[in-house]
Amino acid sequence: MIVAMQRKLAIMAVALAAAPVVAQDEEVRQVFIDDVAQVRIETSLGNIVVELNAERAPMTVESFLQYVVDDYYDGTIFHRVAAGFIVQGGGYLADLTEKPAERTVFNESGNGLSNLRGTIAMARTTDPHAADSQFYFNLVDNINLNPRPTRWGYAVFGEVVEGIEVVDAIGAVPTGAAGEFERDVPIQPVVIERVELIRE
Repeated sequence: MIVAMQRKLAIMAVALAAAPVVAQDEEVRQVFIDDVAQVRIETSLGNIVVELNAERAPMTVESFLQYVVDDYYDGTIFHRVAAGFIVQGGGYLADLTEKPAERTVFNESGNGLSNLRGTIAMARTTDPHAADSQFYFNLVDNINLNPRPTRWGYAVFGEVVEGIEVVDAIGAVPTGAAGEFERDVPIQPVVIERVELIRE
């Protein structure tokens, strides 16, 4: 059973590696041509620069960048702060209204990237392919979020190269219950003011 699952995941990995990336936006397509993939996430607590790994997670990076160039993330918040675990955002506004997502993306968690401290990954429901706009930063090494032979993991698609202290600051804010959430919501909203593609 485990061997069969490993073989299936290996076949999928080969198929994904061969799949062409066809971005909707010219600016996103240029990222893959130029191999330039950094974004600046401007938050109410400071800026975070993330380097995206388009080689290992091409579909995830493409989808994320499309949200970026569409200004989708501007004005959303980090709605979940689980101290010593993750900070999650990109899907709710400050009043905790969920922002409709434009697309989902195939789960690329088998790409060899691990949920280590300072990495960015896609949040999702129990459906392994339900990731849409929401992402999270790992506050610590969370290898339990990596895939296993019998289950999908959570797809890492980049890492923080500047501003890890901002990620830590977000991870330390006071939280409580709010809206539909029973816990982990920042009492003072941490707003994603703008996300922009960094061009050389």
